[in-house]
Amino acid sequence: MAEQASIHGLWRSRWLFILAATGSAVGLGNIWKFPYITGENGGGAFVLVYLACICLIGIPVMIGEVVMGRMGRQSPINTMKALIKDNGGNPAWVGIGWMGALAGFLILSFYSVIAGWALYYVFQMMSGEFAATTAEHAGEVFGGLLGDPGTLMTWHTVFMILTIAVVARGVTKGLETAISILMPALFVLLIIMMGYAMASDGFAQGLEFLFSPDFSKLSWNSVVVALGHAFFTLSLGMGAIMAYGAYLPSGHSIGKTVVTIAVLDTVVALAAGMAIFPIVFSNGLEPGAGPGLLFQTLPIAFGNMPGGILFGTLFFILVSFAAWSSSISLAEPVMAWLVESKGLNRFKAGVLVGLIAWVLGIGTVLSFNEWAEIKLFDKTFFDTLDYLTANIMLPLGGLLIALFVAWVMRQDDVKAALEVENETLYKAWTVTVKFLAPLAIVFVFLNGLGVFAFG
Repeated sequence: MAEQASIHGLWRSRWLFILAATGSAVGLGNIWKFPYITGENGGGAFVLVYLACICLIGIPVMIGEVVMGRMGRQSPINTMKALIKDNGGNPAWVGIGWMGALAGFLILSFYSVIAGWALYYVFQMMSGEFAATTAEHAGEVFGGLLGDPGTLMTWHTVFMILTIAVVARGVTKGLETAISILMPALFVLLIIMMGYAMASDGFAQGLEFLFSPDFSKLSWNSVVVALGHAFFTLSLGMGAIMAYGAYLPSGHSIGKTVVTIAVLDTVVALAAGMAIFPIVFSNGLEPGAGPGLLFQTLPIAFGNMPGGILFGTLFFILVSFAAWSSSISLAEPVMAWLVESKGLNRFKAGVLVGLIAWVLGIGTVLSFNEWAEIKLFDKTFFDTLDYLTANIMLPLGGLLIALFVAWVMRQDDVKAALEVENETLYKAWTVTVKFLAPLAIVFVFLNGLGVFAFG
């Protein structure tokens, strides 16, 4: 297939693409979700399984998605149309592009609300609200936030404006500029937080918890959770990586680039654990505290430690930056399609995407208060969107990406796009993306649908 030209521009360097894709991957999943699911599933043994899943499943599928993006050079929807035409595939495969763009858009609508919590906590921590706080007070603050639609709407609005302000400026002026500031700042803040954790009494205990495997605490359900999180943390199946791959200049090894992204993403997740668990153990708190770890448990720890208000503020700035770098990638697939197919400029497309996502986000805001009792199949509006995207759309999208790149695309074109140097590694990737990755994704998919469950 002759390589297409991108009307959106290209990343000025391979490292800017790496930072952008890492920014997409590094989000609330790394800093919020990874530490608490590690805590819930026994620590070190879970980390080992997670790393295996990243290597065996996440990286091969991500390579396939970047290949598709760079060959198509358009939004995921139009990239799929071009690839189908060139490879003689069934037109129904375009569903990969539509589903990815829709999944990213739906996630953006509720991600903005959750990220707004982090912004709110930056100012609450800065104000001294959590100085010498108790568990009861921390719970009251978080409960008060969720029960106040006005406050939630305010921070949801602020975060959505921040997101659209970046994507509306385009690849070079918007995405590249934001990423080149956000990602280095995120890494610096994470290093500062790790240094703070190293000075705490619980650092050795935190390291032992994170890196000493105890397989007696590992269940089959833990394996499923690790596989699911490894897949989702790399932003696979939601159109973002395909869209970013469309802006990757030729002449760079996709395999090496994707491995670098996966390593950086994993390092951030582990570093977040190394920053969080010592603080948790130093204060005698529970590492398996679940989703409340970030917004209820950690404020108690920071509020009762020397210098905790300063470092607590820095921590929630870190969380906000991570969420911001992810949210701009969620908006990009739909943005790019509107520019290509509807003739809108970036500013108008950004305003339209942001406005519709903001309106949809109102449903998530109300899910925690006014609409809390309104449920469909025992799920609130937010729970429904979360379940639909995480358990159905993303794994299905990832599965279809693996199948398309392995079974529909001409392998000579794929091999040329990969600029293969090691034939053995290429054969291993081919086997993985043809057989192992699809089977593993189906495994997660069926478990998510409740077809079977492991205890």
